Amino acid sequence: MSAAGTGAEAPAVPPGTALGGSVDEAAELLADLAIAALPGWVERCVADACERGGVAAVDLSGPARAAGLQCAAETGPALRDLLATDVDAQTSTPLSVLRAAVRFPTRVLADGGVPEPGRDDFNASRFPDDPYGLTPASFADIDPGLGPIGIGWGAAKAYEVLQRRRAEGQR
Repeated sequence: MSAAGTGAEAPAVPPGTALGGSVDEAAELLADLAIAALPGWVERCVADACERGGVAAVDLSGPARAAGLQCAAETGPALRDLLATDVDAQTSTPLSVLRAAVRFPTRVLADGGVPEPGRDDFNASRFPDDPYGLTPASFADIDPGLGPIGIGWGAAKAYEVLQRRRAEGQR
């Protein structure tokens, strides 16, 4: 279901950055590194789907590169907006925002004539706009280095929510 890149470099966590910081720090780190990883993810999705479909990936490398940059430019603001929203007001998740980015490699593949693989009924119904099965199941599917960053953000968010609920209970 995912197009986790193999051989890709993980996003570099700046030296001295702790994953145990505030939810705002964790959100900023997640946004920065996820946006930086999106172009490579799009290119890997296209290359992997081409390989599975028997199409020369080199033929779509230019469009994949352009789509990757467009993906980062268009997905980045939505991701930053969500992560800048107060934790109690968030109605979506960063992974949901990133999953919507599947349209970028999908468009390159469809325009390039890459055959769609067969999918099981669950994936076809759950991800109808993803005929190539590229939807990331986790942050690590975008880039392996994003896994711990996403977990760190989730933990920071949970801690913030817990602290607020405890404070509300003490009133």
